[in-house]
Amino acid sequence: MMFLLLKNANVFAPAPMGINDILICNDKIIAIAPDLVVSVPGEIKTIDLGGKLTVPGFIDGHAHLIGGGGEGGFATRTPEVAIGNLIEAGITSICGLLGTDAATRHIASLYAKTKALRTEGISAWFFTGGYRVPSPTLTGNIGDDVTFLDACIGLKTAISDHRSSQSTVEELARIASQSRIGGMTSGKAGSVVVHLGDGDGHFDPLIGVIENTEIPIAQFIPTHVNRKRALLDAAKDWAKRGGNIDFTTGIDAEPDPAGSVKTSTGIAECLADGVPLDRISMTSDGNGSLPDFDAQGNMIGLTVAGFDTIPREFADLVEREKLDITTALAPITLNPARMLGLDGFKGQLKTGFDADILVLDDALAPDTVIARGKPAMISKERLIKGTFEA
Repeated sequence: MMFLLLKNANVFAPAPMGINDILICNDKIIAIAPDLVVSVPGEIKTIDLGGKLTVPGFIDGHAHLIGGGGEGGFATRTPEVAIGNLIEAGITSICGLLGTDAATRHIASLYAKTKALRTEGISAWFFTGGYRVPSPTLTGNIGDDVTFLDACIGLKTAISDHRSSQSTVEELARIASQSRIGGMTSGKAGSVVVHLGDGDGHFDPLIGVIENTEIPIAQFIPTHVNRKRALLDAAKDWAKRGGNIDFTTGIDAEPDPAGSVKTSTGIAECLADGVPLDRISMTSDGNGSLPDFDAQGNMIGLTVAGFDTIPREFADLVEREKLDITTALAPITLNPARMLGLDGFKGQLKTGFDADILVLDDALAPDTVIARGKPAMISKERLIKGTFEA
């Protein structure tokens, strides 16, 4: 057994707990208490956190692990994710998916990349499917992918976008049902991530599903809700009906009032307008493309989404929007854990939960990262001061 003792942590679990020590055995938290006196068989490694803010590792539920893009030709394909970029952003759990391109990107490759990230030391899952309907799968069936592939957590699809398959309400309901049943069979959430595009239909296809079938509204995780003002307004109504909404942290505000809304601004606005906090998450869309299209649907520009936008938007929620730390943490800890069916072991600093722990510096940027009980990044300050002891 391997033991790791974190001393003098200012714990937000995400509720504030004050200064505590955290004892980890292998990949689990086994004790959180002030001034722990530890007597265990074997070696104990110790890190003195010096009163730094200590929170659950961030959960990023939407990333292009094997790259995305391709809307402007083969040269616009984006690269695979490097684990170092995730750790530096404080991300200890991640979910991958496909985007527009299901011709040169494949579910088999996504599954392999997910397993590779697990081997490299973080927790990873993926969504089968993509923009295309019928959905690309590995087994030939959405429900079987979710049921039999351990790392498959649900389905990805797209609506209200010129790049989507223009699915009918009936088609959308059918594939969502397959993911839901696969999740029920295998003890997973079977969640359906829904890419929302610029189309004027907004949430209309999803509203058609929940109003004409028995599929519950919480089965869906509509994402990119801050891509334009009208879509965010529609997202508020959806969330007030009990639906989840997901902000993309790489989307920034534009001068046009009808344009995109910065994530921290949008979340604060939603809370002020009465949207329940537990309906809101934020994700990076990391290593996906951020294309810009003209009125005729021609791509006129493209950038690649990063992962550092997650800690940046968290810091802005606290420093610019003046939300308390517990509230600001919810969209990247508690809430995605629930939406993805991971809330029995992820999203909190709690005895028996996975030891995914993020230490933040005074600017609320990642300082030290513990992923599945092992130090994945330790700040130079802690190493220089000799506070990492074997």
